[in-house]
Amino acid sequence: MEKKKRYNMRVSGLGGQGVVTTAHILGSCMDNAGNYASLVPFFGSEKRMAPVESYVRASTEPIYEVGEVVYPDIIMIFHPQVITHGKSYTMPFYTGLKKNSLVIINTDRDILEDEDIKVLKNLNAKVVQFNATDLAIQIAGTELATNMAMMGMLLGIIKLVNKDDIEKAVRERFLGKTFVTSGGTASLDSAIEKKFKKKEQLLEKNMEVINKTFQMANSIDLNTTELVIRLAAKVA
Repeated sequence: MEKKKRYNMRVSGLGGQGVVTTAHILGSCMDNAGNYASLVPFFGSEKRMAPVESYVRASTEPIYEVGEVVYPDIIMIFHPQVITHGKSYTMPFYTGLKKNSLVIINTDRDILEDEDIKVLKNLNAKVVQFNATDLAIQIAGTELATNMAMMGMLLGIIKLVNKDDIEKAVRERFLGKTFVTSGGTASLDSAIEKKFKKKEQLLEKNMEVINKTFQMANSIDLNTTELVIRLAAKVA
């Protein structure tokens, strides 16, 4: 996957994993870096384990499109059941994926079926898989930081922003007052804040997770001939 000036992303996960929050923070990261972004969340009932998708466009140049990303360069899978149980509004999960693109999957095991592998190989895609949830638990002590692990991995790979841009966006998300949240996202925020007595501690732990996966991304060779790049979710 060659480095591009623009990425169209589809983020798929389940309710309670922070898929919508991820889209918001990605947009803010781009803005902080002087880049451009558009984002659209898509979900049905606001409840845990219900399918959720977000569509994000990120670019170094102005963006004029909004709405669903039909032909993504990048697909992020926040929960294995998006693939194994079809818990997604877009199935198969690789629908519309462009050639020479990227799939990032939060999983602790190989879950791609033979047909999935065949399609992805024909597209010359690369799959990065790691246990983002386990890493979040190891570092932050909660699976609610899974989205931070996924986001750090993504941003470490595409390299459109730096860590300062990310921290500013995360700080505004959790300590600022400008974000508009849905009822479900507000409830999730409340759960996270109860886990961390001080919001500064919440910010610190989230950034630790992001920094770890941002660093892990540096070890990835997207020029490898292997379809799947497996990363160990171990904290040194």
